[in-house]
Amino acid sequence: MKAAQLTAKDPTLRVAEVPTPVANDDEVLIEVHAAGVTPTELSWYPTTHNPDGTPRSNAIPGHEFSGIVARIGSRVEGFAPGDEVFGMNDWFANGATAQYCLTLPASIAKKPARLTHAEAAAVPIGGLTAWQGLVERAHLESGERVLIHGAAGAVGVFAVQLAHRRGAEVIATASGRHLSFVKSLGANQVIDYKTEAFDRVVRDVDVVFDAVGGDTLSRSWAVLKPQGRLVTIAASGNDAAADPRVKAAFFIVEPNQRQLADIAELFDAGQLRVFIDAQVSFAYAPAAYANKVAREQGLGKVVLIIAAQAAQTA
Repeated sequence: MKAAQLTAKDPTLRVAEVPTPVANDDEVLIEVHAAGVTPTELSWYPTTHNPDGTPRSNAIPGHEFSGIVARIGSRVEGFAPGDEVFGMNDWFANGATAQYCLTLPASIAKKPARLTHAEAAAVPIGGLTAWQGLVERAHLESGERVLIHGAAGAVGVFAVQLAHRRGAEVIATASGRHLSFVKSLGANQVIDYKTEAFDRVVRDVDVVFDAVGGDTLSRSWAVLKPQGRLVTIAASGNDAAADPRVKAAFFIVEPNQRQLADIAELFDAGQLRVFIDAQVSFAYAPAAYANKVAREQGLGKVVLIIAAQAAQTA
């Protein structure tokens, strides 16, 4: 099969012919139709290292995908060849910037029927991150006030929609050109972070969802109620080491079949929207990961179209 690999000698991707993976008894082989692009993934620890800390080479990136079940292991239940699925696989596993990828049943769910493969591939990481941050960690409730940083980003667009759907009062930060867009997602108030300091106008929020980090994260503690909760996906190792509050607030998204299925139901009910900024063919994978693909609005994901049949329907 064809796959995009990151070599040890060159920090860029190259498309190569590699063996098609074979599913073990507890694995699912996916014929990938589309894969979401996260350019920073090329420098992440799981991309360059194995779980035991040894150097890793020839990693295949792209850990969110949509496609067709090609084969299942003998112990796999709940899926069959031909099923349309979407999901994300483990960060240390080879990803979906390839014609086929392996995953576990617990990491995938049936694809939302209303979404194309390209649209579905843009959902798992952002959707699960927003869900796990707001629902599982912050326990956001109806009537609470939540401040969402980076509201027009790949995670923020889902965080705003989910928070609004849960009945929260949503305050968001974004750049001036995206204010109207973020409001259309359900935000009650949108602050242009370039012209207005959010910590001068926001007070007593129940939850802060931070997708920006740095100074934005540092200033966010002051706007919380005494028993308020903060979650962040953008803290650095130094931040966490220096402040135990940051260490407790930081999390990394994990695959979760039940949550993916719940998110899929929301899409099929017309209660969530997904945004794609560019769709490009597999041949453009190196350019996509190098941020050299022309984007339309600066909103949403770049998605790689892998399978020929997906390109006809996406």
